[in-house]
Amino acid sequence: MHHGKRVELTYTEFEILRLLAQNPGQVFSKEQIYDIIWKEPYEGDYNIVMSHISHIRDKIEDDPSHPIYIQTVWGVGYRFNKNLSNGL
Repeated sequence: MHHGKRVELTYTEFEILRLLAQNPGQVFSKEQIYDIIWKEPYEGDYNIVMSHISHIRDKIEDDPSHPIYIQTVWGVGYRFNKNLSNGL
């Protein structure tokens, strides 16, 4: 639920959000996210992970360009805001 409205996530979006939300504050690289969610090592372009993160933000953030829930750790990866772990 986001502002009282049900949020529709794809299976992959849900799995990424669940991974991050179950580990608040822990930073996951794009490579780690891919390996965990797709259950296979990936040796190419990780834009697919970035694309899914962007779609999740579009659905759950008030302002996706200034995300509160899923934070980017520049040069490292993504994490769920540990201060909001009970707010989603």
